[in-house]
Amino acid sequence: MHTDDDVDDSRGHAPSRASHPYFDDPSGVVALAHRGFALDGRENSLTAFGAAVDLGFRYVETDAHATSDDVAVALHDETLDRTTDAEGLVSELPWSVVGRALIGGVDPVPRLEDVLGTWPGLRVNIDVKSEHAIVPVAHAIERTASHDRVCVTSFSVSRRRATLAHLSRPVATSAASGEVARFLASHRARAGRLAARALRDVDALQVPVAQGRLRVVDAGTLAAAHVAGRHVHVWTVNDPVEMHRLLDLGVDGLVTDRADLLRDVLRSRGLWT
Repeated sequence: MHTDDDVDDSRGHAPSRASHPYFDDPSGVVALAHRGFALDGRENSLTAFGAAVDLGFRYVETDAHATSDDVAVALHDETLDRTTDAEGLVSELPWSVVGRALIGGVDPVPRLEDVLGTWPGLRVNIDVKSEHAIVPVAHAIERTASHDRVCVTSFSVSRRRATLAHLSRPVATSAASGEVARFLASHRARAGRLAARALRDVDALQVPVAQGRLRVVDAGTLAAAHVAGRHVHVWTVNDPVEMHRLLDLGVDGLVTDRADLLRDVLRSRGLWT
């Protein structure tokens, strides 16, 4: 049930900040290659991002930490241990050391600036993973003038806001955990205005289908987000059947480790351009 503050249009979207250029895709679906496309463990490498680009992807997702000398790097973990042939906390090591670590023993850890600069048309979803990464991430965006093609997100509201405060122009944004929780609670309380207010500072919700026993993405929450004028991107979806189900439901984007399978699904629906 919608409250009297709800609005409607042909797709369920109200006019919103989601008109940011980042969201402009001819297919109408934001297809995000999670940490690039790497089936061999070489996630967040330039090779993985290049493989996604070669498949035709216009969007990739990455994470960002920063070295002890303030170089933003595309890396999910706070340490080098899991994905590279080196060890140690990224924040305690200089770029001269981190830049020599090899992802999967093959590919160097890339600077975020290199990810943004290598493919000037590529849209990059950036999850700011630590307080130490805030300023280096902002500087990488500024140096590459990537404002129209990045989405800055974080599980922390304060971390996202601090990153935005160091930027000279607006970028697209996605909700933090607390904002998602307030949105869901307000929606379930049938408080439409409060649900919309929870998302007032962001353009999108990037969420899993469920969190434990809590269903995050269903027809109701999707409609409420669209009434608020926000995109809904679902992570991390690797099953083609689930991809089809979510697209039928009306989600605006999918994040996947299987960029090859998502491309095939979108092609089959006439949504791959």
